[in-house]
Amino acid sequence: MNKESVLDRIKRAREVLDQEIAGIEKVKNELGDEFLQAVDAILKIIAGGGKVVVTGVGKNLHIGNKIAATFTSTGTPAVVMHPIEAMHGDFGILSERDILLAMSYSGASEELIALLQPVKRMGVPIIALTGEMGSPLAEHSDIVLSVKVGKEACPFNMAPTTSTTATLALGDALAMVLLEARGFRIEDYAKLHPGGAIGRTLLLRVEDVMRTGERCATVFSGKPVREALIAMTHAKAGCVAVIKEDRTLVGIMTDGDLRRHLIATPNLVERSIDDVMTANPITLRKEMLALEILNIYEKYNIDDLIVVDAENKFIGAVDIQDMPKLKIL
Repeated sequence: MNKESVLDRIKRAREVLDQEIAGIEKVKNELGDEFLQAVDAILKIIAGGGKVVVTGVGKNLHIGNKIAATFTSTGTPAVVMHPIEAMHGDFGILSERDILLAMSYSGASEELIALLQPVKRMGVPIIALTGEMGSPLAEHSDIVLSVKVGKEACPFNMAPTTSTTATLALGDALAMVLLEARGFRIEDYAKLHPGGAIGRTLLLRVEDVMRTGERCATVFSGKPVREALIAMTHAKAGCVAVIKEDRTLVGIMTDGDLRRHLIATPNLVERSIDDVMTANPITLRKEMLALEILNIYEKYNIDDLIVVDAENKFIGAVDIQDMPKLKIL
C-alpha cells in the first residue's frame, strides 16, 4: 500500500470520528428539562426498590447492554430485556415498581412498539431515547430524550454509527448524574467490584498491605548511617524510618538516598542519619485506601512510604515491591 492510500484511510477515519463527535455535541446542546425529569423519575423508582429495564432492537440492544452494565456498576440497578423475547415470556423481567428505558433512533421499530402497550397497562413509566420526537415511541413515552444527530458516519447514512455513539454517551451521562445524585461513593463502587484488580485496589486499605514489626527498618534520630544500613539489611527493606524515642517520625532514608550520597558524602556510614535523610516525608495513614497508595507512587515517583498515626508516630511502611504480590498493580 502506497503512502497516499495510507493517508487517505487515516483522513477518512478522522472524518468518521469528527462526525461522531459532532453528533455527541448536538445531543449535548439539546439537553434540557427532559433530562432532569428522567433523572428524577429513575431516582424515584430506585428509592422505591425498583430497577431500570433497558430495551432496544438491533444495534441499540447492544448499546443497551453497555448502558445497563454502567448503571448497575455505579449503583443504579438495571437489566436488559429483549423486546421479542419479552413478548414470549421474558416480560416477567419487568415489574410494576420498575421504569423502562426504551431506545430506537427511528422510534418506529415494530418489535419495540409492540412492547409498549403491555408496559403501559402495567403502569410502568417509559423513558425514550430516540431521534424522532414525533415517532410512535415518543408518543407512547412519558419522558423523551433526543439523540438526534446530523447524519450517520456511514457513507450511505444507513449503518447506525453516530446515532448509537450519541445514545451510548447520553446513557453514560445519565449514569454519572445518577451516581452523584445518589451520593454514590468510591467505597460503594468497591463493594460492587469485589473481584479483580479494581476490587482489590478499592477494598484494601493501607493497614492491609503495610509492613510492620521486624519487616520494617527504623533508626533513632542522631544515630550513624551505619546503624540505618544494618536495620535495612535485617528487615530486607528499601528504606528506614528515622524516629525519636517516642516513635515520632522525623524522616526517611531510602536506597536511592544512600546511592546519591555514596560519592558526595565522605565517611558516609559514620555520618548522622539526620544529615542524609529526607525530613518531613510524604506519609500514609492506615485507614487510607490502597488506591491512594498507587496515586501517590505515580504522582511523586517514589517507592517507599511510611505509615503514621494521627500523632505522626511511626506504625509501619509500604514498599512498592509488595504491590504486585497483592495483585493491585
